[in-house]
Amino acid sequence: MEFLVPITLFTTGFAMIFGIRYLINKEKMAMIERGINPSEGQSAPKPFLSLKIGLLLVGLGLGLLLALFTVIATGINEDEGAAVYFGCVLIFGGLGLIISYIIEKKWLDKQEVSQRAEL
Repeated sequence: MEFLVPITLFTTGFAMIFGIRYLINKEKMAMIERGINPSEGQSAPKPFLSLKIGLLLVGLGLGLLLALFTVIATGINEDEGAAVYFGCVLIFGGLGLIISYIIEKKWLDKQEVSQRAEL
């Protein structure tokens, strides 16, 4: 009976991917039939995505490191240690995203000021 698990997992995964691709293609074909260019609706590039991901990962890493040192220094048992790990990872990951937002905001404000100066 346990041999059915990988077979079922592979089959449902394949069906899900196939279904998503089929529906995306059907949506694009409907747009073409109505005279709409499907490539016009694509979003603009996101220049700060790598900064955001990088700062998030640095924050998560710092959170894990701080949680490890905290658990070792205090001698907390495994159940309470999980809460320390969870809390530190969320706090430092959030701080990484906040720092990313501040950097993006400063850069966008600087771009806006330089565009006004050109006019």
